[in-house]
Amino acid sequence: MTDFDPTDLDDPRLVSGDADLEDLGHDPALRPRSLDEYVGQSRIIQNLKVSIRAARERGESLDHVLLFGPPGLGKTTLAHIIAHEMGTHVRTTAGPILEKAGDLAAILTNLEPGEVLFIDEIHRLGPTVEEILYPAVEDFKLDLVIGQGPAARTMEIPLPRFTLVGATTRAGLITKPLHARFGIVHRLDFYSPDELATILQRSARLLGVDIDAGGAQELARRSRGTPRIANRLLRRARDFAQVKAEGRLDEDTARRALNLLEVDELGFDEVDRKVLAVLIEQYGGGPAGIQALAAAVGEDRGTIEDLYEPFLIQEGFLKRTPRGRVATQRAYEHLGLPFPTRGSQADRQRSLF
Repeated sequence: MTDFDPTDLDDPRLVSGDADLEDLGHDPALRPRSLDEYVGQSRIIQNLKVSIRAARERGESLDHVLLFGPPGLGKTTLAHIIAHEMGTHVRTTAGPILEKAGDLAAILTNLEPGEVLFIDEIHRLGPTVEEILYPAVEDFKLDLVIGQGPAARTMEIPLPRFTLVGATTRAGLITKPLHARFGIVHRLDFYSPDELATILQRSARLLGVDIDAGGAQELARRSRGTPRIANRLLRRARDFAQVKAEGRLDEDTARRALNLLEVDELGFDEVDRKVLAVLIEQYGGGPAGIQALAAAVGEDRGTIEDLYEPFLIQEGFLKRTPRGRVATQRAYEHLGLPFPTRGSQADRQRSLF
């Protein structure tokens, strides 16, 4: 039997909330199918239950829904659940795919009454495509221009009533006119370790993984509050348990597996630690501008803002200030570095808040 080697894995960053090819193969099978099966996001679930029940009792399609938050928290899953609860189907596309107005028009004209149209990364819709969407979601019609020059004329095409579900990791990039057309808007938050442990135990049953409560809790603590990461770590720990622990995934086996994969007790990987280390060692703990920090880390600004910062800020390791990013005392302690005392960086940091 060969030794388990993390370099055999094809995912360069285990704790990224973005989906990779392996996730796309496993996630659909692990998704809950109804609101009652969904774990976490209790406020959103309760509100959706009320809205869906009211729409069904009136015999109407659900109002348009905008879901936003960091990647991997369940926006796509909720879109499929909404369609299931409404007793209809979901058509899926993404903002970057819809390059021309005709691409969206073709999808809209093929919708059935009551269907759900799910547009992922909706903030990346081009202006011409977005213009087509306005009358479609507001008046359920398409306004198409036929011909060119003086002979051009406008054709109005009626559409069936449908529900648009938009998902984005960057709600601030959605234009105000588009944002205003969503009647239901929800932000998805990071999950608690207990919620993730429940999700992991369900996923383990579906995957046939022998896991106990301690193993689920250990994986949950290192999953950055994100179900997609939790399920990914479960698959990796399953491989380790199969090779090293006769397939039994208990707390000790989970800890050894994740230590080997360099995912620490807080769910940080090498990239997270590098962001904090660069901020402390090269910029004295901050404040540092996001562009300078991104260049020093070797990532683009959007990646830092979307993938790394939200969890670091949520956990109290990083702060955004008007003058730039600042490392907190927790960041120093986690990296084993002395926190500056009086008359030093600490005083400058405290003066910012």
